[in-house]
Amino acid sequence: MKAQFILPPFAISRCVKNILVIEDANRPSDFILPLFANGAPTLVFQTVKASREGKPVGHLTLFGQFIAPSELVMKGDFTLIAYFFYPYALRSLFNVSGTDLTNEHADLNFFKAAADFSLQEKLLNAPALKDRLEAMTAFIQKRMECKTADDKKIVFATTEILKNNGLRQLPDIRRELNVSERTFQRLFELNVGVSPKMYRRICQFDAAFQALNLDPHAKLSDIAYQNGFADQSHFIRVFKEFTGLTPTQYLGQLSQYIP
Repeated sequence: MKAQFILPPFAISRCVKNILVIEDANRPSDFILPLFANGAPTLVFQTVKASREGKPVGHLTLFGQFIAPSELVMKGDFTLIAYFFYPYALRSLFNVSGTDLTNEHADLNFFKAAADFSLQEKLLNAPALKDRLEAMTAFIQKRMECKTADDKKIVFATTEILKNNGLRQLPDIRRELNVSERTFQRLFELNVGVSPKMYRRICQFDAAFQALNLDPHAKLSDIAYQNGFADQSHFIRVFKEFTGLTPTQYLGQLSQYIP
């Protein structure tokens, strides 16, 4: 299996955080891709059909915010491409309310914009990875040209939370935006699909999760402290909430996940 993260082209970098590509050939068993909370709605294409929680998933899928852990299961040889968006891009690019896709997915082939662009057909018939990446990038560029203006308040709020790994205080952000708590809540629910508090918790968890992946031998207490958790026990509880596993259990299964 070959997995790589790719920086998005500059033209779409305002909406896309990063791109994941997984290529797998000669796999004797199912490939299971964990779907954990990371704060990023995601456009996923895979060359084979998949399943999630026993239900079929097509070739081209838009995933919303995940709170509860889930899995995408694929059989046989495949290529998977995932474009991870900034949280505010879901509504502005696809005209979808954040709450409609929280813990859910939608077949993008049923979206008129994707069908008109023949995106799935182009991706399935593309001769090489480069051509698939170019097609997905071109589609997102076209959506950016047609999209409604981003709400500057949600862009500011989510950017502040993300760049501070979930440690920025929400009342401070709300005061800077000069909005009420209820307006702040509605802003997140409509655009992101989760509450400000939940998005902050997801960003904090994801920062610690990435730290664990970068250094699987690090002390959990050090990761907890560096990422603002009260103690190691607090970190383990949050980790299990978002993954269904303890950090130790996750590390034991790491070989079947993304390198």
